[in-house]
Amino acid sequence: MYVLRLAARHGRVLLVIGLTAGFALPELSTGLKPALPAIVVFLVFISAMRIGVGAALGSLRDARQDLVRVLALQLAVPCVLALGLVAAGLHGSAAGAALVLAMAAPSISGSPAFTVMLGHDPAPAMRLLVIGTALLPLTVIPVFSLLPTLGGSSDVADAALRLTLTIAFATGIAFAVRQWLFPDPGPETVHALDGLAALTLAVIVIGLMAAVGPTLRDDPMALVGWLSLAFLASFGMQAAARALGAKVATAIVAGNRNIALFLVALPAGVTDSLLTFIGCYQVPMYLTPILMRRYYDRG
Repeated sequence: MYVLRLAARHGRVLLVIGLTAGFALPELSTGLKPALPAIVVFLVFISAMRIGVGAALGSLRDARQDLVRVLALQLAVPCVLALGLVAAGLHGSAAGAALVLAMAAPSISGSPAFTVMLGHDPAPAMRLLVIGTALLPLTVIPVFSLLPTLGGSSDVADAALRLTLTIAFATGIAFAVRQWLFPDPGPETVHALDGLAALTLAVIVIGLMAAVGPTLRDDPMALVGWLSLAFLASFGMQAAARALGAKVATAIVAGNRNIALFLVALPAGVTDSLLTFIGCYQVPMYLTPILMRRYYDRG
């Protein structure tokens, strides 16, 4: 428990350590890749157990508002972006495809943990994660119809449905375990769960950085370009959401999306060009609790 509470106090440092290890230890990064799905599910389990069923479900009014937010983030934003790329003649570019896919993806599983690190209520982020993942089989269809070069939306819908069932199972078990072991957890227990989530996030990012090290070695200027695009997508969407009046949890979700989901659903010819971007996208995401803290603290 002491180690977990220590990890909670230094969660942002752990994220930097994970990012650094992903860059510096490509063999470790590659070795962790096969275990990533199980580790991500474990993170969802920990986040759900920390929040509890009551806060996660929220009121009916919250659910209606969260549905509108998800449709705006996963449907309206990528469709407008896709139409803009088509109008500009850039719909066939790898950078354009990467941006559209990032905006069409649901929240990352770590968004509740990031919200905690920034000192805010993680329950809205958890609801957006669950609702967004559940709706992905439907929201990807119009997005992919606008950019057919991305591949088949049916494959993505199948993968999203599997992910939805997995998240539902993990959260259901987490709620049951919390009700059985600690229905009303004290501050020390909550702090320990936050530490366990921080450790899990640090491990996940190592595996997601597998393609970044080779790009840094072979084509560093290309890596700079992909990193710039990743920071624009993540921090730019967070700033835009806050400028439009979004709460902290919604802004975090807006700029931190589970684009890696598409790796299991799209053709290799599409995803191969996205691997470096997906790795680079982890950098601004995992730096969000550090670099965006003062921004969110201002209001």
